[in-house]
Amino acid sequence: MKNSKLWREEYISQIPALQLLMQMGYQYLNPEEALTLRDNKPKKVLLEPILVEQIQKLNSITFKGKEVEFSDANIKSAVRELRDIPLVGGLVSASEKAYDLLTLGVAREQTIDGDKKSFSLKFIDWENPENNVYHVTDEFEVERVKSHELRRPDVALFVNGIPLVVIECKRPDTSTEGESSVWEAVSQNLRNQRADEIPHLFLYSQLVLSINKNEALYATTATPKKFWATWKEENPQQITIKELVNKPLTAKEKSSLFSHREPQVLRVFEDQIAAGDRLPTEQDKSLYAMLNHHRLLELAFRNIVYDGGIKKIARYQQYFAIQATLERVRNLGSDKRRRGGVIWHTTGSGKSLTMVMLAKSLALEPSIRNPKIILVTDRIDLDRQIWGTFKACGTAPVRARSGKHLVEHLQKNEDSIITTVIGKFEEAASSRGMVDENANIFVLVDESHRSQYGSMNAKMQKVFPNACYLGFTGTPLLKAEKSTSTKFGGIIHKYSINQAVKDGAVVPLLYEGRLAVTDVNKTAIDQWFDRVTIDLSDEQKRDLKKKFSRAEAVNQAEQRLQQIAFDISEHYTKIFKPNGLKAQLAAPSKETAIKYKKYFDEIGMIESEVIISAPDTREGNDDIEEDSLPLVQEFWKKMMQRFKSESDYNKEIVDAFQTSEPPDLIIVVDKLLTGFDCPRNTVLYVDKSLKEHSLLQAIARVNRLHDDKDFGYIIDYRGILGELDSALSTYGALEGYDEEDISGTVTAIQEEIDKLPQKHSNLVSFFNEVKNRKDTEALEQYLADEAKRKEFYQLLTDFAKSLKVALSSATYITDTPESKVRLYKDDLKHYHNLRVSVMRRYAETVDYSEYENRIKALVNRHISSAEVQALNEPVSIFDKEAFEKELANINGKRAVAETIANRTKKTIKEKWDEDPAFYKKFSKLIEETMEDYLQRRITEIELLEKMQEVQVAVRDKDHSDLPEKLHGKEQAAAFYGIASEALEKLSINNKEELLADLALKIDSIIETRKIVNWVTNKNVQNEMMVEIEDYLFSIKGRYDIDLPLETIDTVLESVLEIAKRRDS
Repeated sequence: MKNSKLWREEYISQIPALQLLMQMGYQYLNPEEALTLRDNKPKKVLLEPILVEQIQKLNSITFKGKEVEFSDANIKSAVRELRDIPLVGGLVSASEKAYDLLTLGVAREQTIDGDKKSFSLKFIDWENPENNVYHVTDEFEVERVKSHELRRPDVALFVNGIPLVVIECKRPDTSTEGESSVWEAVSQNLRNQRADEIPHLFLYSQLVLSINKNEALYATTATPKKFWATWKEENPQQITIKELVNKPLTAKEKSSLFSHREPQVLRVFEDQIAAGDRLPTEQDKSLYAMLNHHRLLELAFRNIVYDGGIKKIARYQQYFAIQATLERVRNLGSDKRRRGGVIWHTTGSGKSLTMVMLAKSLALEPSIRNPKIILVTDRIDLDRQIWGTFKACGTAPVRARSGKHLVEHLQKNEDSIITTVIGKFEEAASSRGMVDENANIFVLVDESHRSQYGSMNAKMQKVFPNACYLGFTGTPLLKAEKSTSTKFGGIIHKYSINQAVKDGAVVPLLYEGRLAVTDVNKTAIDQWFDRVTIDLSDEQKRDLKKKFSRAEAVNQAEQRLQQIAFDISEHYTKIFKPNGLKAQLAAPSKETAIKYKKYFDEIGMIESEVIISAPDTREGNDDIEEDSLPLVQEFWKKMMQRFKSESDYNKEIVDAFQTSEPPDLIIVVDKLLTGFDCPRNTVLYVDKSLKEHSLLQAIARVNRLHDDKDFGYIIDYRGILGELDSALSTYGALEGYDEEDISGTVTAIQEEIDKLPQKHSNLVSFFNEVKNRKDTEALEQYLADEAKRKEFYQLLTDFAKSLKVALSSATYITDTPESKVRLYKDDLKHYHNLRVSVMRRYAETVDYSEYENRIKALVNRHISSAEVQALNEPVSIFDKEAFEKELANINGKRAVAETIANRTKKTIKEKWDEDPAFYKKFSKLIEETMEDYLQRRITEIELLEKMQEVQVAVRDKDHSDLPEKLHGKEQAAAFYGIASEALEKLSINNKEELLADLALKIDSIIETRKIVNWVTNKNVQNEMMVEIEDYLFSIKGRYDIDLPLETIDTVLESVLEIAKRRDS
């Protein structure tokens, strides 16, 4: 056995996954058994016989002291309701309907002893995992929507016949552009969920996994790529996992898993077992952590919510925070109270969702009777979000309209989930005579006002003396707060900024201090002017100087605002606008915010909007008199004329900011510096004093994930953190924190810039073996090996990302010699064009992800578009005119020949299964011709001529060398190739004629027996194989041919596979 076999996807990922899952209690079904349980109809995804049996087992009606079974009609009706969910409203909407049915069950009317009543029926026993049945299958055939083509997810897991988990497996050594192969599996999972693929399978999926031996990512239905996450077990059970992965399968289990596979698969498996015990892989650990029966049901039932049309599943830190909280609050202490505490999860990592999921878990917790859960926030939008997430617990949440309304609901003796904003809660807490000593009241308090440790705490304790208080914070506790928080139980669970960045839950933040020029020092002003106008023409510079030559007429403060406005305009337009990313400016007052808007409009480079509170509301550092200033009053009047109301004014601007359309930048004072979530928001410009929580909250506005974002940027015009060259806690703005709690919050942009020379060196030195690095042909030949190309692509991406950061920095532009900047830009152009050229030459599919989206804008911005090659999908050889046009633009006969060869090889690879013998012949011919050239047995001209001949033969499907009776009969010609290979050693007269007749007869048998969906109909396929086999035996007897059974089996399997492939 060759070691290379061990690296096949099946051996290294899929079978180990199946083996572990079987040891975890999942009963294995081979693909044929799974299809049989669906009436041999791959459009179906539920295993209905198992589901019906389980419904009967899990459900009965207790009526007037006796047990009665549900009627067959009711069971069939329930199955039909679960099965026939329409997808017309989209996958997420349909999956929510399925989720409601799975978690809440259905109601069915049944007449018992003449009395007709409605009774609840469930599909899954969520509280008692042992009452359900669990199955696993592989290569789960599912028919595409409006097509007979099949998709085959690698692994599917069923609970009571319902597919709750879908898994794609990959080898760990395959990757694209330096990405792990798990991302290829993610793309496959996402493709399969498209409307024209197999969304009806993912209707029921609660967990979707992408795995290889070394990694595992998980998500739920319709999760975008950037939100797929790694599970990190906080309570690992290594001993248990090791025992399971090394536990031998029983003879029956082994037969079930391997009987339908090629014999060598079992041999490889047994060789691995014989080699001795193995250590658990990351794949093993993740599968055990998420898919053991108890955890799977817990994640699906308690830790999934639908939020604004998006299905969300808990990340590991959310799950363990909820588990730690439940563990803490389940039991009453000696003082008859439940111990509360604080959950600190970094802003941007899903804190609000954790709050919602915890409330849901508390409502579902069987050990807590009649819980009353109050969710207190100071954000109306969060209040609305919470409102819509509790259907699965069967309790309708109540939104408190007032403090009095809140009190009324608390006094009812029933389960309650009540959402309220802080003002209404304070009103309730101040109510005279209002005291509720219930220990089953849970108060979940959002952090922004920090009142859990402030003045309102005393009121809360007085009104709800035995309530359990659970605080949620996105920023660490100040040193002074830590001592206070211990009174309420201290920290329950924390997820620090460092952890969130490492996990990819948020992007890292880069900080740059840019103190504006505030004096009349001519040298300083000239340096600033030279930097911001570096890309302007002489005429544009003269116009700008005129604008700023009014210094005598404009006071120093106004000039400072003008300079900052231009600096922001130039910085944002260069670095962020090309990718559709957005920016935010924090101003010190309403008046200043409005003035900034005026200067942005005058400069004309970006579109901005101002969001402030009404003039009668204190905000920022406003003086009491500021709201009466004509500028503020006039601005507010215009906004109300434009938007009609304050709520519409806020909503319309915020909604527009969330899209790729204007505004590019929003100017704020206090509003939207906390509790504002916009993934496109990438750079925060700061021109106001911020400290402690307000600073950490503000900078977290730009840490959300977005496809075109590597970092969030903080550009500071106030010098809050100076040069950021010391520990964060040494700065006045953050001195109230312990260093360990805020370490990694922001990084000086210089730290990232310092990596640029090394990344440039790594890229350039990669080509050290090439004598002349200006010789494009030599570079392209050096990159003939695919592994080398992938390494080159990653080095180029790393260099380009660091260069992008550097070019965004004022300090870098000012302090770096122009010759060095020019060298970096020239090399970016050179290697970018090389990348485009080799991708064309070697027929690689364009990856429009990281490099194409993020780096293209950088290249276009800093290099003349005339110098930059654009990369498009490789033109097919079947598009004769377009392909010839592409070849005309390639220099050098060898480069043209290799482009033809690689494009033809790509076509051969794509179509191989339609006619293996035909494509094998030309694949071999290409390899031999290239070898002849490399050994100098043929010239460049001969190489080009031969490659052109091969390309034409493959494109036109040239069968001229076959017997004439096969001409124009492509499928029969493919069968001829299979027969020729199988009977290669056969010695008989008129062999070619015999094989041609054989191919035509097989073609006739298959075409005659074809029916609709024959590709998935095992009975029809068996009939074809029996008739073909009979014919082969008749040939054997008629011509007295030595035709072994193995050869007959090979022909049967091969011709059937070709016919299926051609009809799929």
